[in-house]
Amino acid sequence: MKIFTNYIKGMSYKRVAFYILLGLCFVISVYFVHHNYSFYDRTIAEVIKTNIEKSSEIRDEHQNHDKLYTQHIVAKIKNGEDKGKFIHLTNEFTSSGAYDQEYVVGNELFVSIDKKADGTKDLTGTIKDVKRDKYVLTVGWIFIFILLFVAKKQGLFSIISLVVNAILLSYALDIYLNTSHISLLFICSISAILFTVISLLLVSGFKEKTYAAIIATLLGTFITMIITYFVMKITMGNGLRYEEMQFLTRPPQVVFIAGVLVGSLGAVMDVAITMSSSLFELYEKNNDIPVKALKASGRDIGKDVMGIMTNILFFAYISGSIPMLILYFKNSSSLSFTLSMNLSLEIARALAGGIGIVLTIPIALYTTIFFINRKRERV
Repeated sequence: MKIFTNYIKGMSYKRVAFYILLGLCFVISVYFVHHNYSFYDRTIAEVIKTNIEKSSEIRDEHQNHDKLYTQHIVAKIKNGEDKGKFIHLTNEFTSSGAYDQEYVVGNELFVSIDKKADGTKDLTGTIKDVKRDKYVLTVGWIFIFILLFVAKKQGLFSIISLVVNAILLSYALDIYLNTSHISLLFICSISAILFTVISLLLVSGFKEKTYAAIIATLLGTFITMIITYFVMKITMGNGLRYEEMQFLTRPPQVVFIAGVLVGSLGAVMDVAITMSSSLFELYEKNNDIPVKALKASGRDIGKDVMGIMTNILFFAYISGSIPMLILYFKNSSSLSFTLSMNLSLEIARALAGGIGIVLTIPIALYTTIFFINRKRERV
């Protein structure tokens, strides 16, 4: 208790005020998502009682065994004209839980009301979806608290940049969807520039290392896009399967390249700021360090970063396809067909991002040395 009191006394008034404001935001947001039923147009019902009425063994044409349960649910409506009334729902779920789930007391569900049961005030209806805003908010606050605890002021700026970038991306996509004459690639290119400038300036500040990282990020990203575009032109996109984009009404090739642009931007930005910060730290420790030593150190740093970031990109893209890979293999699909159907786009994204990482290392190295030499001349 004494240690905690001393820690509080050692904090500035601004920090205390910030923690109080953060605590108020947390309390208000938690209270809001627990009482925001009236803000939804769809009917929400809270599960108050469940009962398994029957179960049966099932088997499909591939001899896969599963168990099907029929669950009776009594829930209380939380909004709308029928607020406060009870509704009876039926839910079928399997042990595998591939396309369904079991509901428990306390779950909040979006439902559609069918009709009143004969002779009672209770209603019957159908389950449409689960209200998940409470869980999303919990995960979001855990992320915020961890980021602020570890990175403190930089963590706060990271959160601000994340929110700003999310708003910019949403606005950019709205522009693309509402206009037919503006290219998605052009919109994403402008957005990538804004993402880079806003993120790096907010997190690292208005410093030479930040300017070096911004230039290296933009050069590395757009050179990667040019290479990707020309490779796709030369090969005519052979081997790339766009079946997952079959419901789009826009050219899938353009959408794919735009996705590569945004996806590789994060990895390239990470490499650029790592190289820039590391080299500037070496210079700050020893202002007389020769350029040759900086180049050697930069190459060593780049080799370490290159291997790690390339693997991170590969696993990040491939991980999302694991469920579909299992499904295809489970249904006796061949290895070549499974990989081409599910991994062609992911592997292409990973390769494009890997090229961006490799290119950004020398670009960031020489860009940072250029800014270091400029700083030396001013001293």
